[in-house]
Amino acid sequence: MGETEKLYYVYSCDLDMNVQLKIGSLEGKREQKSYKALLEDPMLKFSGLYQETCSDLYVTCQVFAEGKPLALPVRTSYKAFSTRWNWNEWLKLPVKYPDLPRNAQVALTIWDVYGPGKAVPVGGTTVSLFGKYGMFRQGMHDLKVWPNVEADGSEPTRTPGRTSSTVSEDQMSRLAKLTKSHRQGHMVKVDWLDRLTFREIEMINEREKRSSNFMYLMIEFRCVKSDDKEYGIVYYEKDGDESSPVLTSSEIVKIPDPQMSMIIVSYPPTKQLTYEEQDLVWKFRYYLTNQEKALTKFLKCVNWDLPQEAKQALELLGKWKPMDVEDSLELLSSHFTNPTVRRYAVARLQQADDEDLLMYLLQLVQALKYENFDDIKNGLEPSKRDSQGSMSESMTTSGTNGTEIDSSQIMTPIPPVSSPPLTSKMKEPADNENLDQDLCTFLISRACKNSTLANYLYWYVIVECEDQDTQQRDPKTHEMYLNVMRRFSQALLKGDKSVRVMRSLLAAQQTFVDRLVHVMKAVQRESGNRKKKNERLQALLADNEKMNLAEMELIPLPLEPQVKIKGIIPEKATLFKSALMPAQLFFKTEDGGKYPVIFKHGDDLRQDQLILQIISLMDKLLRKENLDLKLTPYKVLATSTKHGFMQFIQSVPVAEVLATEESIQNFFRKHAPSETGPHGISAEVMDTYVKSCAGYCVITYILGVGDRHLDNLLLTKTGKLFHIDFGYILGRDPKPLPPPMKLNKEMVEGMGGTQSEQYQEFRKQCYTAFLHLRRYSNLILNLFSLMVDANIPDIALEPDKTVKKVQDKFRLDLSDEEAVHYMQSLIDESVHALFAAVVEQIHKFAQYWRK
Repeated sequence: MGETEKLYYVYSCDLDMNVQLKIGSLEGKREQKSYKALLEDPMLKFSGLYQETCSDLYVTCQVFAEGKPLALPVRTSYKAFSTRWNWNEWLKLPVKYPDLPRNAQVALTIWDVYGPGKAVPVGGTTVSLFGKYGMFRQGMHDLKVWPNVEADGSEPTRTPGRTSSTVSEDQMSRLAKLTKSHRQGHMVKVDWLDRLTFREIEMINEREKRSSNFMYLMIEFRCVKSDDKEYGIVYYEKDGDESSPVLTSSEIVKIPDPQMSMIIVSYPPTKQLTYEEQDLVWKFRYYLTNQEKALTKFLKCVNWDLPQEAKQALELLGKWKPMDVEDSLELLSSHFTNPTVRRYAVARLQQADDEDLLMYLLQLVQALKYENFDDIKNGLEPSKRDSQGSMSESMTTSGTNGTEIDSSQIMTPIPPVSSPPLTSKMKEPADNENLDQDLCTFLISRACKNSTLANYLYWYVIVECEDQDTQQRDPKTHEMYLNVMRRFSQALLKGDKSVRVMRSLLAAQQTFVDRLVHVMKAVQRESGNRKKKNERLQALLADNEKMNLAEMELIPLPLEPQVKIKGIIPEKATLFKSALMPAQLFFKTEDGGKYPVIFKHGDDLRQDQLILQIISLMDKLLRKENLDLKLTPYKVLATSTKHGFMQFIQSVPVAEVLATEESIQNFFRKHAPSETGPHGISAEVMDTYVKSCAGYCVITYILGVGDRHLDNLLLTKTGKLFHIDFGYILGRDPKPLPPPMKLNKEMVEGMGGTQSEQYQEFRKQCYTAFLHLRRYSNLILNLFSLMVDANIPDIALEPDKTVKKVQDKFRLDLSDEEAVHYMQSLIDESVHALFAAVVEQIHKFAQYWRK
């Protein structure tokens, strides 16, 4: 260690001598009193304030601690001044170094003679004798003088001499610190340069003082030297308490709490970070790189308009612990526009297997709205950018305008080869992640490797292409989806034989759906009652020469592509009684079986499609936690904004069960009797009923499903209860004062009443399901955040509040124990909801009169 790096010091308790300080000069101008003050007090004219030369000022000095004086004050000798106030006098204070407490401070007051035996304060200033590290002050100090007041010795003082409230004071404070650093040997001493520098510092200080409205008193504390070495005086109390002395300042020392950063990381994705929280995350960004869930919070703290900050953030992105696939969905929302960040999210999605990717595909297609549209367009082959003969273009034209499809342009003949594999569990290795791949390229590349993904990607995109509302309101987005479909068509066309077969099958599916739509339109135009329309439907389906629907080439069913269909059974086709008269169709499958579906024309199924996708996801998440609640997430696929398929589940509305069997238990005893089971019902059926009731009560509560009545609650003979018709979600309900969850008296009686063992089990299952789904709240909220710009009725009403509505249902502000109590109160409130029972009776009467 060099000589200049050593610290020489002496303890204050060992320095048996009086404290000394030198009163130097006073700089600045004194403001003269107004004429009004002169009139009120004529004696002011004879005070030093109105002398032509500098008045005879003097300085008093007194040491204080904890607001009390430690000794009598001392004052400067009389001195006559001409052009400036400069005492240049050492004062010996009547207190020794060992007697000084850690919080000692010296109060200096400048006085002017006002009259015989009377003086008035020109101003006062106070400075602590020990610095914040316990070192006694040394050297020169310029202290700010507070006008017309005596120096204040209390804590905290009202006349601090060392402040930096203005730019000039900041400059003077900075120069003082540099001078101190030079004096202590922390800078290399060069005589000629030092002389120039100190002269310049003096000139700057003089200039700043003159331009200031305040006066400044220069003082100097004596330095302790021995053998040409300068010693610092360190506060130390002999035989004192070993613990650190108490801070004299009222300032709270804030130490960052590592636990605080973990709390911030656990915030839901919708929570806006405060500026303090953002600063904390940025400060500990390197520490947080091993926390994969902290990445999204860090990226929200970055000011992307600052190039250096953005560059540093992107560098850290590569060093951060890879985030989970489900968390990466948040980076694809509209809040993240940086292309590198979005491509990082895509790289993480490459780790998802096809089954998981399928669960998020609906939202990923919506996330294309936040991609760079030019990048998507640039991915097209130049020769085909304006092509009208691509698969997507022809199909879009057909679906939108109802024109015939030119099969020679879009349908390649289906060769006699087996279809490509339906699912491939392939997963790109982590080290092969393509950070240059955008979302569109990724979705198309994965779809080309899996026919199930290709099926759903095609139908999700085709619906966006056909959305007239988007076409009118946002033509750029509409054009983007057309380009996605063109690129998808090109990719399939350039693939190997099995991929080209995939393209042909998609084209065949589109032809099949268009013919089915043609049939439904013809049936709707048919005059007469439902029976006549039913006969017309069966006749059209049986006409294989015109429609080619009864017998056709084997194609994957769009609703569930794992199922291969070869035609519709015309005589089993029927129309439902509702206003739009959807058709129940039975498809002949490859293995000789029957697959029942409902085809709706004139209805937008996108809202039902979203809710059933979320229910299916929740079912999968609960099963992952070994909780099978016997849910029935039937499949729904919108093939346009005006038509689509729904899977048909053989079941009976609860309203019909009550009308024919009088109670749910009678229904079960009829179809699943058991002498040993609870209430004479098969134990397995009762267990299924209890679990499915619990699952749907919790899920419909979280999703805010409304318009619940006994006609859209269905029951199977095996005990499964499930909901249909999701026309009202996210808290909307046509009925006044709906209960928080659909749980009426009849459903509880089906379990044996509120005192039964089955009802208690139902409550336990509700608590368990709610707690498990809360742990996956981030994934569910991320999926909803990607749907805010989708043309789904109940989301489009208040898109900015969509995610918040779902988040509020999770009650993430509660602990697990509090959440259980909250769910208990919801169940009790719903069971005893009197108004809901009244509304149910009104609904029954309405249904009766309709029939």
